[in-house]
Amino acid sequence: MFSAFLSEQVRLAHAGTPWHGAPVADNLEGITAELAASRPVPEAHSVWEIVLHMTAWTREVSRRLDGAAPRAPAEGDWPAVGRVSEAAWLRVRDALRGAHAELAAAAARFPESRWSERIGGELDLPLGTGVTFAAMLVGLVQHDAYHSGQVGLLRKALRL
Repeated sequence: MFSAFLSEQVRLAHAGTPWHGAPVADNLEGITAELAASRPVPEAHSVWEIVLHMTAWTREVSRRLDGAAPRAPAEGDWPAVGRVSEAAWLRVRDALRGAHAELAAAAARFPESRWSERIGGELDLPLGTGVTFAAMLVGLVQHDAYHSGQVGLLRKALRL
């Protein structure tokens, strides 16, 4: 039952009706590749960078739920944007959607009895270790809400 609840929270954060406001998918609607790669707030990350970052951490949490040892995301914490094109931007958004679907599925099949187990050794909040599996997954949903809010503010700066 808890697995289904957490799985649903992942789904809601990406493309449902979360309590905190617009889900990630809604905030990304109508943003072109050029706008996604731009920096309307000079010292802030671009929308594109935020999406790559969210995808990397979502995949990392899925890996952990599937039994892998905790580490930083394989792609890095803030992966490079690379070549900017509409096709590449579509792939990036599709990768985020797919990563969330994979995480929701991993949460749904995660054993109920393991949610209270701790991950890794020492408490390291940036790495997400020393917390329970449940806290890690809830933390990822909070991470998504935070970054979705950033995208919402960048939309306003881009006048969308």
